[in-house]
Amino acid sequence: MSDASTAVSGAWAGGEPVVLRDLWHRYPQAAPEAWTLRGLDLSLAPGELVGLLGPSGCGKTTLLRLIAGFERPARGSVAIHGREVAGEQRWLAPERRGVGRVFQDYALFPHLDAWANVCFGLKPSDDRGRAAWLLELLGLSGLERRYPHELSGGQRQRLALARALAPGNSVLLLDEPFSNLDVEVRLRLRSELPAVLAECGASALLVTHDPEEAMAICDRVAVLRDGHLDQCSTPLQLVQRPATAFVGRFVLQGNLLPVQRQGDRLLTALGPFAFEAAAPANRAGGLPNATQTSDISDTAELQLLLAADGLELEPAADGPCRVLGREFLGHGWLYRVACGAITLRLRLPLQQDHPVGLACALTIRPGQRALLYPGAHGVRRLAAA
Repeated sequence: MSDASTAVSGAWAGGEPVVLRDLWHRYPQAAPEAWTLRGLDLSLAPGELVGLLGPSGCGKTTLLRLIAGFERPARGSVAIHGREVAGEQRWLAPERRGVGRVFQDYALFPHLDAWANVCFGLKPSDDRGRAAWLLELLGLSGLERRYPHELSGGQRQRLALARALAPGNSVLLLDEPFSNLDVEVRLRLRSELPAVLAECGASALLVTHDPEEAMAICDRVAVLRDGHLDQCSTPLQLVQRPATAFVGRFVLQGNLLPVQRQGDRLLTALGPFAFEAAAPANRAGGLPNATQTSDISDTAELQLLLAADGLELEPAADGPCRVLGREFLGHGWLYRVACGAITLRLRLPLQQDHPVGLACALTIRPGQRALLYPGAHGVRRLAAA
């Protein structure tokens, strides 16, 4: 590691890199009830990469703009390294927050070469050694005199990252930075990002629409919906126990089935389910598999989350279901199947090559576990009588 990199050793001093408390935001032209963010709490730990997932319009980019200082919160506070930068009685300008930003269009200066771009945010008294170190770290050595139009898409993205980190920023905001890159370059750059952040002593928030991308490289994933934070947890925790039906559907692409409850029996279009037997939490402190059913309201709208690979398809001339479409995934098929009024996703092996329009019947794989919402209660398919 070069001497320039040692400047990051004190970057994490003074509290967590980012702490958001009860954050509310509404754009001036919006209706009074049209909140972009609603009471959001989130923190970023030292050295952590957190992904922000959610559909368009859920508040992801607005959240970055509030941290950067481009928007003011209506209520709540933003703190960076223990210092409040936005709140009821406090406001710090964007250039004084020590936050680096990388956007999907790179925002490089076309009239400046790579060296001038990476040094743009530095003061005249700042050491240029860190800029040179970053260019070397990001594989841009030897390209200092090239202009942005003379660089490839991947090189321009690396240059934007170097420019954001050059002033010694220990908080980085990344707004879909890989969306304009081809698949090979995108995969390579996203796999390198955690190591670059670690080498620079930086923490980052990464906005993306791609659940696979977020879960592949992020320490935690925060899922937003309509300005609410539905869940923020490790990718493994998110996969094993999505907090809401929306998380299971949007992030994991699972199936949601409407449920009618009859005592402890749960009736669905694919047959009856029952609550799992009570079991204690595991020694590692994980959530118990079992369910306390008394906290489920009799008036709650119940939904069952079932994985796309938890179903089997059998061709049947008089079957109640029909194949609506399919996608070739390379290692298998993703089918869309109409079953009554609902459409289900099925992941099936390559050998199950079924045509669109096929009449069929769906069954649940033996021993397949599902989750009941609200509450993420564990349930299992009842065996046929």
